[in-house]
Amino acid sequence: MVKNLTEGKPLKLLFFFALPMVLGNLFQQLYNMVDSMVVGKFVGEDALAAVGSSFPIVFLAVAIASGLSMGCTVVISQLFGAGRIMEMKTTVYTALVALGIIGIGIMVLGEILAAPLLQLLGTDPDIMADSLIYLRIYFGGAIFLFLYNSLNGIYNALGDSKTPLLFLIISAITNIVLDLVFVIYFQMGVAGVSWATLIAQGACAVVSFVVLMKRLRCMENEEENRGKKPAIFHYDAVKKIAKVGVPSIIQQSVVSVSMMCMQGLVNSYGKVFVAGYTAATKIDTLSMMPNINFSNAMSSYTAQNIGAGKEERVREGYHACIFMLTIFSVVLTGLIFLCGPNLLGLFLNTGTEGGAMGYGLSYMKTVSLFYAVMGILFVSNGLLRGAGDMKAFLISSMSNLFMRVIIAYSLSYFIQERAIWISIPVGWTIGAIYSYLRVRSGKWKNKNL
Repeated sequence: MVKNLTEGKPLKLLFFFALPMVLGNLFQQLYNMVDSMVVGKFVGEDALAAVGSSFPIVFLAVAIASGLSMGCTVVISQLFGAGRIMEMKTTVYTALVALGIIGIGIMVLGEILAAPLLQLLGTDPDIMADSLIYLRIYFGGAIFLFLYNSLNGIYNALGDSKTPLLFLIISAITNIVLDLVFVIYFQMGVAGVSWATLIAQGACAVVSFVVLMKRLRCMENEEENRGKKPAIFHYDAVKKIAKVGVPSIIQQSVVSVSMMCMQGLVNSYGKVFVAGYTAATKIDTLSMMPNINFSNAMSSYTAQNIGAGKEERVREGYHACIFMLTIFSVVLTGLIFLCGPNLLGLFLNTGTEGGAMGYGLSYMKTVSLFYAVMGILFVSNGLLRGAGDMKAFLISSMSNLFMRVIIAYSLSYFIQERAIWISIPVGWTIGAIYSYLRVRSGKWKNKNL
């Protein structure tokens, strides 16, 4: 259902708007974990390594899709909030056409470059064949990946976070069932997992597209454009989407590069440390979900209200989001301090991986103390992104990521592995200070797209 985010109490509105996003991410994590479990248990360690070795390349494709999706969300939200329905429809159609074309381009490039990219990453010859199969099937469905992300962004822009959740649940269940059928029954190995993802995501994208088209046809244009048909493609809409989408792609790509830099430092401390770090970051990723989803909710909320000329209402929503995330942060930090060994025990055997458990607990207890700071960073960046203040958004994100890598490598000479988890809250703090001061300055109000 289309929802106007420019009316109603901000705290209640944002909570119930973000909640389906959080649940959706949990389902996404669930079927990603099932993918790994099915491959690891029923195919073997080499197959699991083959899927894992493809992750940096897959992440880059997802970064491009997510960045462009965010561009769509912000522009469409502002137009919807301003009541410019005719222009909003044109932007939706333009976004779907443009992203479909880009998806096809990525699909072709992926098929051609899959082998060279895997060689560039130094993929082990023993798993090269499986890695190549996985990547080529994955890129074969790139158009669905782009449509899937853009459609989710469009629904959120219209204030509807429940419909994408429903589609995601259906997609997750379909993916899990197909994983089991293809891998166990048909014994398709790595190809079975990639085909399961492609089919589930493709079917979800098609159904989501059909529902959105019906919904747009039912939305009446503003009075001066009654009876007129929106254009299917417009260059001005592409420019507006690119203004938000390109910086978002850059930010996501830098995230990918910084992850690889940090992983290189992590690997230098040996496999026991890597095991503890990996287990801790899995729990950390789950703990970050409220921040990520409230940030996305804040973007849509900000964009709609700026479009409606309600800048002061944006501030009310900003304070409401920070209040809610502070509560989430305190609860999550408490859980980690009380149940840390039990949470890590989901991934580590306490009897044989005592060293790994110690590393993981040290990481979690240090980082979790700063979850509230991370909340300020994410919500502030969500506001800046929703306002179209992409230069400030990019500076905040880059300062966080670059400082994290610089501090980790610099301090590692003095305090060894502890430098890694100290660098993370320092990066959050630097980024949060900049984005918070930018929000307080009010300069984002002049960035309306």
